[in-house]
Amino acid sequence: MEIVIRGKNLQVTDALKQYITKRLSKIERYLEGVEEIQVNLAVNRDSHVVEVTIPLNGYLLRGEEATGDMYGSVDLVVEKLERQIEKYKTKLAKKLKNGTIKEPPVETREEENEPKLIRTKRFPIKPMAVEEAILQMNLLGHNFFVFSNAETEEVNVLYRRRDGNYGLIEPEY
Repeated sequence: MEIVIRGKNLQVTDALKQYITKRLSKIERYLEGVEEIQVNLAVNRDSHVVEVTIPLNGYLLRGEEATGDMYGSVDLVVEKLERQIEKYKTKLAKKLKNGTIKEPPVETREEENEPKLIRTKRFPIKPMAVEEAILQMNLLGHNFFVFSNAETEEVNVLYRRRDGNYGLIEPEY
């Protein structure tokens, strides 16, 4: 398993690299066949942000935490990833054909109030420009909008960001 560590506005020291490698090696207890883990470290004002992305056979596990201390952020993001893996291990194991998910070493109990799919909506998707999709989303009063991008002829998701601007999700093959 290769751990790629990148720093933004921060010099990544050997001690920090060793600490991150030690903490992320715990993830190997849960997952097999992970070739690469990407770690992005950033310092924004008084906030130390750690973002970890683990590509898993077409799926992505991702965790991000920000605290006043880089080591504390690393600890929190590892705990978050462990919870994600425990919560979704059975769902992911069914989808991942080659069994890359291992049982966790500690017995976990199943949640009785696990979220369920309640409703499925179907609607026609017509090709439109991004600007038209923004207009349509605002007319509907939604926070996201699925549409066929007229330029790329692919399905895109437009969403409203917390800062009031918009984001666009495009598929990557």
